[in-house]
Amino acid sequence: MSDDASDITPLASGDAGSQIEAAGREAAEKKKRPRAKSGSRSSAAKAATAAVEMRIGHKFADAGLLATALTHVSALKPSRKRGDSYQRLEFLGDHVLGLIVSDMLYRAFPNADEGELSKRLADLVRKESCADVAKSLGLVDDIKLGAVGAGAGARLRKSVLGDICEAVIGAVFLDGGYQAAAEFVERNWTERMHKLRRPLRDPKTTLQEWAQGKGLPTPVYREIERTGPHHDPQFRIAVELPGLAAAEGVGGSKRVAEKAAASAMIAREGVGGSGND
Repeated sequence: MSDDASDITPLASGDAGSQIEAAGREAAEKKKRPRAKSGSRSSAAKAATAAVEMRIGHKFADAGLLATALTHVSALKPSRKRGDSYQRLEFLGDHVLGLIVSDMLYRAFPNADEGELSKRLADLVRKESCADVAKSLGLVDDIKLGAVGAGAGARLRKSVLGDICEAVIGAVFLDGGYQAAAEFVERNWTERMHKLRRPLRDPKTTLQEWAQGKGLPTPVYREIERTGPHHDPQFRIAVELPGLAAAEGVGGSKRVAEKAAASAMIAREGVGGSGND
């Protein structure tokens, strides 16, 4: 037995301590690595958020609101609710935008009646206008999407841009209150408010109001020609006012042709489309 025992070489206490110390260092290094990566991701996320905040002009106290405003339903895990996407914020932002733009219009156009204000409002808050604002702020690539193809993802981002813009307004409103939301909307809608892209009134109404302002009678519309088959006619209509050369328009119905004729006279006479002339 003593011979067997003599074959076993005792491990020196110094060697054991060294091995234990080395193992401890290795374990510590393993623990450090994930934390370093997590910290790196956190820093990148903060930098990305700060970049978006700078573009939209609002620093969030609750950055989670901005993240939610930029999250599409497709990016949510199955366990999460649709309310964790931009949709609820879009609902809120839509109404906040309407209130702020209504206030802007009321102050900017003191002589406009309710009808004109309503038409201006409809033009400014429609999805296309909101999408244009989102594009100008560079929000296209900030939208968080789920697993969709590259082409589909690009189309999806464009299709939801108007919704995302409204969601951002809702997020700014919740984070900073009405004043912060109003500042955001005023920065991005004031110029648009003074540069409408569509006529505010039907051209026939515009021409009639202009004629009345000049002391002229109501414009008279006269059919000049009808061509084409019965199921697909083309009408040529002339609009006449005393002292002015007639103007003509063509369309697939008398109403369309009359509008075209009125538009032609409006353009020729330099009549404004805002009702202010």
